[in-house]
Amino acid sequence: MSVRERPAFITFTLRLIREKPLGAFGGAIFVLFLFFGLFADFLIPYGVNETNLRVRLEGPSADHLFGTDHLGRDVLSRVLIGAQLSMTIGFLAAGFATVISIVLGVLSGYFGGKVDMLIQRFVDAWMCFPDLLFLMVVISIIGAGVPQIVMALSLIYGIAGSRIIRGSVISVRENMHTHAARSMGAKTMHILVRHILPNIMPVVIVLFTTRVGAAILTEAGLSFLGLGVPPPTPTWGGMLSGTGRTYMYIGPWLALAPGLCLTIVVYAINVYGDALRDLLDPRMRGSR
Repeated sequence: MSVRERPAFITFTLRLIREKPLGAFGGAIFVLFLFFGLFADFLIPYGVNETNLRVRLEGPSADHLFGTDHLGRDVLSRVLIGAQLSMTIGFLAAGFATVISIVLGVLSGYFGGKVDMLIQRFVDAWMCFPDLLFLMVVISIIGAGVPQIVMALSLIYGIAGSRIIRGSVISVRENMHTHAARSMGAKTMHILVRHILPNIMPVVIVLFTTRVGAAILTEAGLSFLGLGVPPPTPTWGGMLSGTGRTYMYIGPWLALAPGLCLTIVVYAINVYGDALRDLLDPRMRGSR
């Protein structure tokens, strides 16, 4: 198969491996954790809340690769279910946040004038409000749970991210092909769908990938503070704040397992997002 006959995804993946090996490695780690999250129900060796006091606080072994907690529950099973929950929240929050950013950014950047002024002053006011305080207020009012966390994170990252989309839309709006389409009488929706959105997709993709890591990290922080998904559902942040902090000196694996998983997956997503930005941004191609 020649280079021209290769599918675009395969061509892009080979270019990613060749030009950005660290980003490709981060992408592979990200896909691996995504696989664990999707199939965690089939991969866990024990029940997530299955207790066995005879093996409580047992270190890593052949039967329990990540050890057990103070109730004899398998830490590996709880970490895998935590990965499933973290990936679900990360993808949903990043997806909704990206949609909000596109809507606000396109409206503000394309139409300009009073629409731009109203939206941007709202964004300015929103960004002045501390994110953690907003999350704490929302969780305190409507309760803790996956839908509530996803909604709150979507608003936080969506509204703030609209400014990035707005800058890209303004740049594309001033291109010659956009002016030509407008002078030929093309409708606004046609220009937005056929000219604006395709040209800002690299920025949208990078924004989405970075938001996934940020949402996972924020959810872990909320769970660590006791404001995340309520127990007995295991989350990485909840495992760190609960048994991980209480039994850290007796069983350090209780904190190391979720902490290392959280660190690795967020780092992998960030380096993967940086690699995507360098490969998809046409301004970065000529800098080498």
